Amino acid sequence: MKNRQNIFNLLFGGLLSVFSSSVFADDMSDNRVFVSSDNPNIVYMGRISRSIPETIRFTYPGVSIYANFEGTSLQMKAKPGSGSFMVEIDDNLPYRINFSEKDSIHTLAEGLPEGTHSARIMYVVEGYEMKPEFKGFYLDNGCSLTDAPVLPTRRIEFVGNSMTCGYGVESDNPLEPFSYETENHYYTYAARTARALHAQHLVVARSGIGVYRNFGAPRTGSSDCMPNMYNQVFFSDSTELWDFSNYTPDVVCVNLGTNDTSLDNYDIELLTDAYRKFIKKLRNIYPDAKLVLLSGSMLTGKSLQDVRNAMDKVAAEMNGDGDKEVYRFDMSPQTGSLGMGADYHPSMRQHQKMASELTEYLRKLMNW
Repeated sequence: MKNRQNIFNLLFGGLLSVFSSSVFADDMSDNRVFVSSDNPNIVYMGRISRSIPETIRFTYPGVSIYANFEGTSLQMKAKPGSGSFMVEIDDNLPYRINFSEKDSIHTLAEGLPEGTHSARIMYVVEGYEMKPEFKGFYLDNGCSLTDAPVLPTRRIEFVGNSMTCGYGVESDNPLEPFSYETENHYYTYAARTARALHAQHLVVARSGIGVYRNFGAPRTGSSDCMPNMYNQVFFSDSTELWDFSNYTPDVVCVNLGTNDTSLDNYDIELLTDAYRKFIKKLRNIYPDAKLVLLSGSMLTGKSLQDVRNAMDKVAAEMNGDGDKEVYRFDMSPQTGSLGMGADYHPSMRQHQKMASELTEYLRKLMNW
């Protein structure tokens, strides 16, 4: 699975006049126009930092860059080693690029018709190790960015773990270990749901994280569980906190509990209390948002029932205390009938099923 996208791009990229190639900064023609990442006509979605001039930094998957540009080509500049992005130019099919340690510039498109074009670029891996940075775009000589894109007014926030990140989705071998090559948030239930509902989406997720206990952690819990990391702009840096006024969601979807119950070494009372405190925290931050507690799709058996019971209890308590905007929804557990991704994570088809279920639920809940 992980090579199919690359093969497709090689076969059809020329027909679309859209492709990616990496070059070094020294290879750039002097007559191209550089547009810095702080240009007001570039629009961002997701948790980003502007603390360094002319540099946009981020670590969570799903962070997206939008721009409209003139000319026949577009190149993107980023810090070497930033990792992988999915790129969409105009209405052409998306394709994946990767900034390795040797890449500072990627050609996103060339040979386009004269005129104005759109670019949508999504970061699709977990960047807490890579610490990605977006620097800006190179345009044809004499060209510029045009009016800033207008993003959808609907807004969703997804809080989760490896499933929300896209761990292993581009693999079809459950015995394959984790690899950034097979992680791709673009194909997750979260990103698919947002696209289906024509909504923005912001992601706060990391593989292995829990609401009180991360994967393999002591029964008593983890100091770096989701509630303790939630306020940070970067997962790996507590020095810069997120300004929640930058993005106010209409609905927050929380998909946690899988790692808490890992290895059958958990305290259900601690898990329930952690969920209770986290949902109250979200309510304080977002007084008007609907909060949806999700399960799916890796839990089975007793752990699935325990997590569902914990979420049911917290939702009922919140409703009983007068907060009627806390909801529950269960996506289907995976059975293997749709294949498995790396490390027995949801396959691409399983993510599509999850997205179809969640899209229908949110469409009715939100009257979208």
